[in-house]
Amino acid sequence: MAAPRPTRRPDLEVHLGASGVVVGRLHLGSGRRSAFSYDEGWLRDARFFTLSPDLQPVAGVQHPRQVFFLALEDTAPDAWGERVIRRAHAKLRQEDRDTPALDPVDFVMWVDDEARIGALRLFDPQSGAYLRAGGANRRVPPLVELDKVLHAARALEDGTESAQDLRYLLGQGTSLGGARPKSTVRDTDGRLAVGKFPSQADRRDVIRGEVLAMQLADKAGIRVAPARVEVIGGTAVAVIRRFDRTDDGARIPYVSAATMLQSNGRDATHAYTELVDVLLQTGADPIADIHELWRRLVFNFLICNTDDHLRNTGFLYDARQRGWRLSPAFDLNPMPGDRRESKTWMTEDAGVIDSRDMLMAAAPYFRLDPAQAGAIWNEVAQAVAGWRALARGLGMRGTDLLDFEPAFVESTTP
Repeated sequence: MAAPRPTRRPDLEVHLGASGVVVGRLHLGSGRRSAFSYDEGWLRDARFFTLSPDLQPVAGVQHPRQVFFLALEDTAPDAWGERVIRRAHAKLRQEDRDTPALDPVDFVMWVDDEARIGALRLFDPQSGAYLRAGGANRRVPPLVELDKVLHAARALEDGTESAQDLRYLLGQGTSLGGARPKSTVRDTDGRLAVGKFPSQADRRDVIRGEVLAMQLADKAGIRVAPARVEVIGGTAVAVIRRFDRTDDGARIPYVSAATMLQSNGRDATHAYTELVDVLLQTGADPIADIHELWRRLVFNFLICNTDDHLRNTGFLYDARQRGWRLSPAFDLNPMPGDRRESKTWMTEDAGVIDSRDMLMAAAPYFRLDPAQAGAIWNEVAQAVAGWRALARGLGMRGTDLLDFEPAFVESTTP
């Protein structure tokens, strides 16, 4: 017999930032879909900004088309995080058959407050606490425990995870990435980072490949999340710094490009030129970011990063300038063997990016003249041409270089 479930779940407050400014109320209903209402004090606040483009800046209950309004959807766990939650929930049901089945709203609820991406936070007025995945004893694991987190991720992939393994992983999967095993960790200086681990399905050194791409992007003049390789018990782990926190721990509002375009992130027909329009309308420094966006498109093409879907581009809110900025680049991966085609279109008419000519033809839309576009192309190509030396410095062997060569070889030929 199906477990009885409550007819209505208690509402939650939506808070913003480390100071916990009340910005709205989340109405959960039966668990299939939520509703939202802005706090009237926040609507009158001089710091007010629209939290999500699918919300109107008005009082009263609003009903998003998705499970949540889109900016909150951005804080949901990625595919790996969902996998951890489903496994933990299955264990709970083994122990107590009356445990209700997971509803769509539950996945966002299980994300640890400390690890949640961006500045939105969910506060339970009944308990007087922010939602956390495992109760008051949950915490983001420190880097010194990365060996235990790595072991936990391997055990979960094998289906042999213990309750302790789940405690390490539960609620720590962020939306900054896909199905790859990972966990939010606290770096040696106290800052949040994402630890990414090898998967049993890997056929090449994906971990060093991603760090290679991130460091090449930095050399190519792209703002990028700092990334490095840590070797844990002989296993390479990517440690990528979270960019949605300041040095003093303040939280920075974040939305994905999918949210900016009011997409579910899986639409194949959205275009980069639409992001140009968004930056012109809402950007804090639109021309600088539009130029950088084009630079990133060149870089993606030259390293064959074909996983450039809309959730792999993000925006951070600049409270001083009262506008949005491109977030540092993240989730950059050379894809040897793939066709050199973008996932997101260049324009709604031109389709996917598959040539230098297409990029150069679109440069004027990105407010670049031919000389500026040519200079950026040369800067990026020069940085990418040094990929082998950087790869060796990261510990790649000769066979690894052969594995990754198809992603780069075309980009370094005249």
